[in-house]
Amino acid sequence: VQLQASGGGLVQTGGSLRLSCAASGYAFGRLSMGWFRQAPGKERESVGTINWNGGRIYYADSVKGRFTISRDDGKNMVYLQMNNLKPEDTAVYYCAARLGDTPYFMGSNMFRWWGQGTLVTVSS
Repeated sequence: VQLQASGGGLVQTGGSLRLSCAASGYAFGRLSMGWFRQAPGKERESVGTINWNGGRIYYADSVKGRFTISRDDGKNMVYLQMNNLKPEDTAVYYCAARLGDTPYFMGSNMFRWWGQGTLVTVSS
């Protein structure tokens, strides 16, 4: 599985960005997907995950109500819509994939394939 994340950039506090992740090399409909982020000096954390059929979606408490994860199986894409961004959202954002379901909010160690990351910077 190859994953290509894009859409990062510089935005002011309160602004919005949409991250995209293009997947190839496997039947996308069998993959559960996730977005993760890593800020400087911090460990990688889960942001949101969506299972293979879109029926299970989980978010970190820190982004609930502001971020929305979605998938388009026709385009082999997963998205992260980020609204009301805060400086603490500044990080490199990664998309990742795993075979099988996501019956609970999983951490990064449960995802097998990773994209290259895209930098999101939120200025105050």
